Amino acid sequence: MALASLFGFGPVADVNIILSGEDERQQVEYRVGKDKREKAPLYFDGESIAGKVVVRVHEGKQLEHYGIKVQFIGCIEMFYDRGNHYEFVSLVQELAAPAELTTTAMYNFEFKNVEKQYESYQGINVKLRYFIQATVSKRVGVITQAKDLWVYSYRIPPEVNSSIRMEVGIEDCLHIEFEYNKSKYHLKDVIVGKIYFLLVRIKIKHMELSIIRRETTGAAPNQYNESETITKFEIMDGAPVRGETIPIRLFLGGFDLTPTYRDVNKKFSTRYYLNLVLIDEENRRYFKQQEITLYRKNSKEEDAAAENDAETFVNND
Repeated sequence: MALASLFGFGPVADVNIILSGEDERQQVEYRVGKDKREKAPLYFDGESIAGKVVVRVHEGKQLEHYGIKVQFIGCIEMFYDRGNHYEFVSLVQELAAPAELTTTAMYNFEFKNVEKQYESYQGINVKLRYFIQATVSKRVGVITQAKDLWVYSYRIPPEVNSSIRMEVGIEDCLHIEFEYNKSKYHLKDVIVGKIYFLLVRIKIKHMELSIIRRETTGAAPNQYNESETITKFEIMDGAPVRGETIPIRLFLGGFDLTPTYRDVNKKFSTRYYLNLVLIDEENRRYFKQQEITLYRKNSKEEDAAAENDAETFVNND
């Protein structure tokens, strides 16, 4: 963004950031508002970031600058605390010493093997952001331009991933058991489960399963919790009978999910829950919530294995 010149005749120059190989990179689309989405090039932990800063001097103008620099910044922004950005990565390279420019100039930069320990995240109350920022210092004010990146972190699949089995009951009225094949899922996984009705003495109208994301920001006593329902679907319509089994199969790949984040930079956490809800004919709701862990991995073979695990779980009933 270029600042107007001191005498109000508009900016003398503008700045653009071009990343090396940006057109060949995967673009990640992310939500920035209720109905607005943007895209950013994808990078990974330890990957270098290179490109060039282009300073274009407007025709007939002359730019006297006091230095040009480029920065790589990783920061956490709390939406309720907009005055403060918490930087956990801040690297800088000086591109040019003070000089005068009358034509377009280009400056190469490279941040080698940059540590990016957290994933990018755009939430309800918090944003974890990585960006490149170029700054041209002037006698009065600066000319700046920022370009956002998106970062993924792949994780090794957990060695222990036991199934979930729980009971829900109302004494002498309702007794059900539900079972999910795993407690930890990657973002393209399949949740497979079964619900067993052991005792049914109330008139159940239907049953639904939802995935809930719970975002926690800040620290006590100034802690904020926000929950949003990622998806909700009906898994049974009508009254079940004793001994009936209802299968569950939910493909995660079609939803806007992130990994589970726990105490990121001591600023925020994001957790996921499976919420099972039964609704009777008087519209009373009975529910049971179970936390699951989500993680990101890069393996097409394991995506196929997840489907095989699901088939095995169903066939072993």
